[in-house]
Amino acid sequence: MSGHSKWKNIAHRKGKQDASRAQLITKLCRDIYAAAKRGGGNPETNYALKMAIEKAKAASVPSDTIARTLGKATGTLEGVRFEEFLYEGYGPVGTAVMLEISSSNRNRTAAEMRHLFSKYGGSLGESGCVAWMFRRVGQVALDTNALQLDEEGLLAAAIESGADDVLTDEDEATVYCGPESLSEVEKALADLGVPIDSVRIAYVPTTTVAVAGEQAEQVANLLELLEANDDVQNLYTNAVLVDE
Repeated sequence: MSGHSKWKNIAHRKGKQDASRAQLITKLCRDIYAAAKRGGGNPETNYALKMAIEKAKAASVPSDTIARTLGKATGTLEGVRFEEFLYEGYGPVGTAVMLEISSSNRNRTAAEMRHLFSKYGGSLGESGCVAWMFRRVGQVALDTNALQLDEEGLLAAAIESGADDVLTDEDEATVYCGPESLSEVEKALADLGVPIDSVRIAYVPTTTVAVAGEQAEQVANLLELLEANDDVQNLYTNAVLVDE
């Protein structure tokens, strides 16, 4: 099982720059906003919010910015209201793309997404056009720098916690479970002393499409610009970009 596309590696090799700090702060604050809207504004009872706040603090997002975002989400502070929704579309050569959006202006965001898809050889689709190619899962990302278990021990701990699978590579490990089991799996792993980096519900492709050469460059360009957009919270694709 894999929820990670390889386009970022190509983007790095092309010498592309990461999103600006302003974009990073915007995304982190929208993570906080969305988590608070879904589960309430108390991080002690809303684990997703707790993780979003900790992630923002780790990136040195100012405390007053975090507090203002929480105020907007809970209605205790007047301000712009964001709504969360999904966009689906096709990249070059029929690759599938799903976008989790947080926007204060659906019409503006739709126009921007249509422009990016069409400019780079894709098209924004109707609801459900590619969702059937993905499945919704719970993901618990682990801090491998602090992980004391070997791969076999981690798998055993994950299965014991109620997880379905574990994906590991050189610098990260992710535990997968059903969305309805995410809170229980997170708690069980934490109780076992497994260091947790982040927790979320995500979409992973049921099958992937290998893309190479100029087509890979096209797909990489589209995905990079989509992810850099302030309204895009998370991007999922079934494209796997490979070197020829």
